Amino acid sequence: MDESGSSSHAIALRKHRMQVTAQRLAVLRAIDRKPHGTADELEQLVRDEIGTISRQSVYDTLTTLTDKGLLRRIQPAGSATRYEQRVDDNHHHLVCRSCSTTVDVDCVKGAKPCLDVVDDQGFTIDEAEVIFWGLCPSCQEKTRLDE
Repeated sequence: MDESGSSSHAIALRKHRMQVTAQRLAVLRAIDRKPHGTADELEQLVRDEIGTISRQSVYDTLTTLTDKGLLRRIQPAGSATRYEQRVDDNHHHLVCRSCSTTVDVDCVKGAKPCLDVVDDQGFTIDEAEVIFWGLCPSCQEKTRLDE
């Protein structure tokens, strides 16, 4: 990550009234390199960048950044929890059933919440989470070759 990327992460941390630390910057840079990365994948990227860091420190940093609104945690059914930095819009995800590749897909309606329910049961709805499942192009090709 270049200096401007590190600088933008430091600015974001300060904006959220968080101390700028090497661990937090390394985690944010790891997510730049691996959007929708799992905690284990991000841990390895952080370790590759800054050397020794405990697994717990990475997990704690992910939790803190998520709680403060810098990251979004997504939890597709049957898949590892993933993290992303795209938090300020209403979007959903496409997940490959075979390899778990996860990509963003913009909301059809564009505004929160994207789903109107027939009976909101008295809830004030502020978010809808939609995950589309299927096979990514790479896994489709592998399936065709295996036939």
